[in-house]
Amino acid sequence: MKSIWDNDINLNNKFKLLNKNISTQVCIIGGGITGISIGYELFKKNVDFVILEKDKVCSKTTNFSSAKITSQHGIIYHELAKKYGTNFAKQYLEANQHAIQNIKDIIDKENIKCDFKYEDSYVFTQNVSDVEVIKSEYKTLNEIRFNDVELLDGLDIGINVCCAIKFKNQASFNPVKYTLSLANIIYNKLDNIYNNVCVNGIKEKDNHYIVYTDKGTVTAQYIVFATHYPIKDIPGFYFLKMYQDTSYIIAIDIGDNSFGGMYINYEDPTISLRSLEQNNKTILLVGGDNIKTGFANTKDKYSKLEALAKKLYPDGNILCKWNTQDCITLDKVPYIGRFSKYMPNVLVATGFNKWGMTTSNIAANIITDIILNKSNPYEKIFRATRYKLAKNIKGVYYIANQTVQSMIINKLKIRKENIEAIPNGVGKIIKVNNKKVGVYKDLNGEVYTVNPYCSHLKCLLTFNNLDKTWDCPCHGSRFDIYGKVINSPASKELRIK
Repeated sequence: MKSIWDNDINLNNKFKLLNKNISTQVCIIGGGITGISIGYELFKKNVDFVILEKDKVCSKTTNFSSAKITSQHGIIYHELAKKYGTNFAKQYLEANQHAIQNIKDIIDKENIKCDFKYEDSYVFTQNVSDVEVIKSEYKTLNEIRFNDVELLDGLDIGINVCCAIKFKNQASFNPVKYTLSLANIIYNKLDNIYNNVCVNGIKEKDNHYIVYTDKGTVTAQYIVFATHYPIKDIPGFYFLKMYQDTSYIIAIDIGDNSFGGMYINYEDPTISLRSLEQNNKTILLVGGDNIKTGFANTKDKYSKLEALAKKLYPDGNILCKWNTQDCITLDKVPYIGRFSKYMPNVLVATGFNKWGMTTSNIAANIITDIILNKSNPYEKIFRATRYKLAKNIKGVYYIANQTVQSMIINKLKIRKENIEAIPNGVGKIIKVNNKKVGVYKDLNGEVYTVNPYCSHLKCLLTFNNLDKTWDCPCHGSRFDIYGKVINSPASKELRIK
């Protein structure tokens, strides 16, 4: 699985391996756009830190992003105003608008070549029944005095649109070029970024923390989880406050055609569109059709996206396709700040709800200010220790129910079955000698077996026949057919005992 940004991953991505025990003020775990952005802000403030990345810098979620830099996060502002008040919605908008400008200022200051361009962003609906929702969003945006917004009756993008909201002066870029440029600015001065380091545990001792890895230990005053999903469960309990969702993207070469703007619809299934220029080609990214990670995936999501792309551009050439995953919070607001009130020097940035480009910059500034003991105007609205159970009781029940299903009920449903009975190209969990085994048989009949319990909290996995992965329905960990971890929170492989 390769994204459109994949060829840029190995450019200037030769960061060192950890081969000794070290001490520092801040240990950032995670080398995607969030971890690197936090490192950059700390670098500017002369704070001592290291960054630990399990694979290669920005090779995971950052690499699989559609990379829209926007404060238009679907239809959210009238929901935020209804739940938490107009001022809350206004601050959320301001934080993201400031992030767009901050990113542009960094690009200009550091002379980063990352294909940044300003674009208008649109949320639209194809359903007449949803027009009032779009209008309610527009009304809220006017109430919070956002001037760069426009209500439209339709769009000229090749598909039927009943109503849309336009955000002016949003942006897009190449997220890998941007992140690697920041990483090399840091690394060339400090030599403090480490690839291929797996964190195995964290222990508090004498007002500091010891991070245990497969390559050595890091002793630090502050720990920052910038790992997409926190790799520590307690006392943060983030597995009760969010879930993971998988979306699909294809890239299609549309030749000499131009396609301006960034688009996403309100209703399900999701449709996301944006274009970019690469090697003198105009490439359209068509994404969406999401599914909760771990749910049985029986439909070819890519075919549906390809059909839409071909409808828009019949002569277009499909270049690549991939899936991406993000954490969805119960109230649709990211968790940024202190991981838990019981661990005030452990910080976290997670739950970006698929809008990580601006949110990563917001997180970098909030977390840097906390470390420097400075106030931040947006720290309160993104506070990671919030737990508004009463307002999100349905979401809590939904997550808990899925966990119970996977940890208890589904385990009782597995029947004894012969490996020979599994068709080629299919994965299943079966009983072998009264023990459950995850079995995948490839198209040639080669058999791959794994322990079918997630190494995170022992939930029973499901096999994703589209992506050929073992997925956890509880908290979204993913593993390949060999049992190797693809996505956190799991950190250990699925080994057969």
